[in-house]
Amino acid sequence: MVPLSHIAAFAVAASILIIIPGPNVLFAIGRALSLGRRSAVLSVAGGVSGSFVPLVAVSFGLGAVLMASAMLFLIVKVVGAAYLIYLGITTIRQRKKLAAALQSKAPSADGRRVFRQGFVVGATNPKTIVFFAAVLPQFAEPSRGALPAQLLTLGAVFLAIQALSDGTWALLAATARSWFARSPRRLETIGSTGGLMIIGVGAGMALTGAN
Repeated sequence: MVPLSHIAAFAVAASILIIIPGPNVLFAIGRALSLGRRSAVLSVAGGVSGSFVPLVAVSFGLGAVLMASAMLFLIVKVVGAAYLIYLGITTIRQRKKLAAALQSKAPSADGRRVFRQGFVVGATNPKTIVFFAAVLPQFAEPSRGALPAQLLTLGAVFLAIQALSDGTWALLAATARSWFARSPRRLETIGSTGGLMIIGVGAGMALTGAN
């Protein structure tokens, strides 16, 4: 069982990463603006379902390996931290893409196709993959055993926050397009702030030990 203190700390770290607009959010916003609320919800559902793929891979594969090798754990943590910093810098540099998504016109698609596309986006989201591989194991407690179950528990918290955050973004885009469109700078500011927060998470992960 994962200690409640670890779950709370993980929820904070996950929220920081999830709330920042990424591939899943951009896709959902595009569908929300061009196809409406139903497609927005399906996009989010697909993205969250897709995120389950790297979660299972880490929980039953990489997680066990990391528990057996302290050196590999350190390597993964450093590489993951470096990549998170890179993602933060990239988020700042590409902040205009979020505003551009508000004016994009996605092609017409049925519900299954929208869900399937969202699933692919979620399963291949580099931010999610790196977070699960490098950050998720640090909040587990190997001495308590059942590491895969611990990782899945933490992952479930991540997916719940993701569904809430991505869903909020998508529905907000579907209902408040005019407000966003009047000032694309609002979204650019969010992107810049989010990039700095991602860099902070990466730097903090690199400088602190495992929980």
